[in-house]
Amino acid sequence: MTTPTALPVPPSDRTRWLALAIVMTAAFMDLVDVTIVNIAIPSIQRTEHASVGQIQWITAGYALAFAAGLITGGRLGDIHGRKRLFLVGIGGFTLASALCGFATNPEMLVASRFLQGGMAALMVPQVLSIVHATFPAHERGKVFGLFGAIVGLGAVSGPLLGALLTEWNLFGLEWRPIFLINLPVGVLAWLLGRRFITESRAPKALKLDLVGVALVTLGLLMLLYPLIRGRELGWPLWGYVSMAGALAVFAGLVAYERRKAARDGSPLVELSLFRVKSFAAGIAVQTVFGVALGIFFLVWTLYMQIGLGWTPLRAGLTGVPFSLAVSTAAGLSVQQLVPRFGRKVLQAGALVMGAGVLLYLWEAGHYGVAIASWQMALPLVVMGLGMGLIVAPLTDAVLSEVPREHAGSASGLINTVQQMGNALGLGLVSVVFYGRIGDRLPLDRVGPAFVHAFQYALWYVAGIMGVIFLLMCALPKRPAQHVEGAGEETPVEAAPVEAAPAEVAPAAAREPEPQPAG
Repeated sequence: MTTPTALPVPPSDRTRWLALAIVMTAAFMDLVDVTIVNIAIPSIQRTEHASVGQIQWITAGYALAFAAGLITGGRLGDIHGRKRLFLVGIGGFTLASALCGFATNPEMLVASRFLQGGMAALMVPQVLSIVHATFPAHERGKVFGLFGAIVGLGAVSGPLLGALLTEWNLFGLEWRPIFLINLPVGVLAWLLGRRFITESRAPKALKLDLVGVALVTLGLLMLLYPLIRGRELGWPLWGYVSMAGALAVFAGLVAYERRKAARDGSPLVELSLFRVKSFAAGIAVQTVFGVALGIFFLVWTLYMQIGLGWTPLRAGLTGVPFSLAVSTAAGLSVQQLVPRFGRKVLQAGALVMGAGVLLYLWEAGHYGVAIASWQMALPLVVMGLGMGLIVAPLTDAVLSEVPREHAGSASGLINTVQQMGNALGLGLVSVVFYGRIGDRLPLDRVGPAFVHAFQYALWYVAGIMGVIFLLMCALPKRPAQHVEGAGEETPVEAAPVEAAPAEVAPAAAREPEPQPAG
């Protein structure tokens, strides 16, 4: 954790509120981009003749690049200036969005999504750092309340916006406007950010760990590539060798990070944090939860639009009850339930979300391809309530027993592993969903086959929620409620500059962030 000195900005200075609007717009762009893509996946697959693997990479590539660069993006901001890195990030994100929108083939779209995720990793970590450096402690409660509202708005508006833009087929561009809409917003945010955001740096920033980033990226690629391509290639031997080799790469990462910590105290991953039982368990929860969201949201979209033959707009509207339930439960869990019942709220959330998944599984089998949107509302609301009970208080629970001096590193790692889990879940879609669908199905068998595969994938999601419930037993019984600026008398704040805003929007989601899926 670094200790940037907040600039003493007079309360009457309105430029800091303009700066806040700019960085919140960037955060909103990232949240919406996580959720907007999923709804357009069937349209992309149909118009671009993308393979199953390419479809998975369009979502997983963003999550992987975002996860790999998140902590490094925060440190680059500490070293070279948060404003400078924010402008580089939002400029690159806008350019990558243009490349996605004008992609001439699936390969170009996949590459552009990797670039977009990498640019988001430069942009997003600067948001909280700029807030900490711009606002005195007594105003941050109001600021983070606004940020929570932005997160909720992103959760609801992303799928709907994606559905509308795809359904309208503006200028005959099919799915492309879901990316091109970022261009005017990004350009305006860049121009205003250049004028109104105040530059800040950390006086004692941690050094970059590019070797650590390379090892993390290599290990994840060695694990994900065989999972995504394996089914199409007939599960060749080299795929199993690559996945086994990924474990060796991760073992090498641990050894290198230990030496890095001893040498200059600036590893990518602070391994000493894993001696804290609640933190280690919380990281496991975040990772596994990301896997569940990565599987569910992509499979859900394919099930509705290809299996059931629904339009993007109908699929997007069907998801509104879920998003509203997540936002409602998230507010209740933090403000009222967790202070009274502690860890039990998170465990109840895992059980409730698991129950919603099982209810959805039963309905999918009972109604088959004749299922209606209103019949999905109940399981989606139950799932959303469960997810809301988890996503909002989980970070506080994980950080409760972490030493204050490591809070920044811990926060950055939490968001990173959630994105990694999301990417892994998207990779597993080949196994848990497409593996149950035969090749070259007759038209009259497409619907039943997708319904069956959707049910099969839901069994995995329900099982993962059970694992999450057990892992939560290691979390503190009474997670600390970290209030921004509590106990401070000066505007000088130890800011968790490596932390990215928690993405609770459907992925994924980070997505959770999210999302929610990238």
